[in-house]
Amino acid sequence: MSMIAVRRSLSSPAVAPLLPYLGLLAGMVSLAIGTSYAKLLFPVIGAEGTSTLRVGLSALVLIAIWRPWRFRLTRADAGKVMLYGVVLGLMNLCFYMSLRTIPLGLAIAIEFSGPLVLALMHARKLIHFVWIACAVAGLGMLLPIWSGDHALDPVGVAFAAAAGVFWALYIVFGKRLSHMHAGQSVALGMSTAALVILPFGVAGAGLGLLSPPVLLLGLCVAVASSALPYSLEMIALRHIPKRTFGVLLSAEPAIGAIAGLILLHELLSSLQWLAIGCIVIASVGAILTTERQSPMDAPVPTAN
Repeated sequence: MSMIAVRRSLSSPAVAPLLPYLGLLAGMVSLAIGTSYAKLLFPVIGAEGTSTLRVGLSALVLIAIWRPWRFRLTRADAGKVMLYGVVLGLMNLCFYMSLRTIPLGLAIAIEFSGPLVLALMHARKLIHFVWIACAVAGLGMLLPIWSGDHALDPVGVAFAAAAGVFWALYIVFGKRLSHMHAGQSVALGMSTAALVILPFGVAGAGLGLLSPPVLLLGLCVAVASSALPYSLEMIALRHIPKRTFGVLLSAEPAIGAIAGLILLHELLSSLQWLAIGCIVIASVGAILTTERQSPMDAPVPTAN
């Protein structure tokens, strides 16, 4: 099929409305695949080094794409970008530290507790408490109090929960940058995040970060788990209602669990799959029943 025919088919009235949704799905799948392959670097440079490469190389890619110096930056906005970047860096570092000992899908599910708490912080309706109970039930199933197949490493759970706190702060600080160009704020924020994580990566991996094979795999991880999904989601946000966007984004824990199963052979128990389902349902319910100005509706890209 010629390129002209492909363009015509993509611009047809039947296909064009679906493209933003397909782009969002592709972004979430790319994120899960990229993060899965990032775990292959753990034995070589550790979680700290992997996080450093992922965020640092992502920053370079985003700077090259968006060229943030083209846009005016006031001193007040620079301070806001710094806060945004600091929590972005700590969120990524904590998330990767959690992946050392717990499966990808479960780490994402626990991390989702941050945005959920933020969305339900001012719960007033009875239905909101249903979603809170659903989320608490799901998280309870993932706490390291179970034996056998249900047991999770307490340190890994703690790092995932900390990543959730930083994700909530990321949303709060991200909303404060909504008046800035999205590409500028993400590129500068990711650059700040890279500077935050860099000391941890250097201390943990040293010169191993500069090994050509490691850099090549790190670049693939950075593109797949940051630059590509962030860009696809920013494009999707232009055409998908914010609330619908948030609902679709709630599928991330399930997509992460499936990617972990296929690529990393991370087998989950029935209870853990049920926990992921509870958290996804709670996230969708919270978005659909909170006010439209809820922080969960904020137009910020995927956190991890």
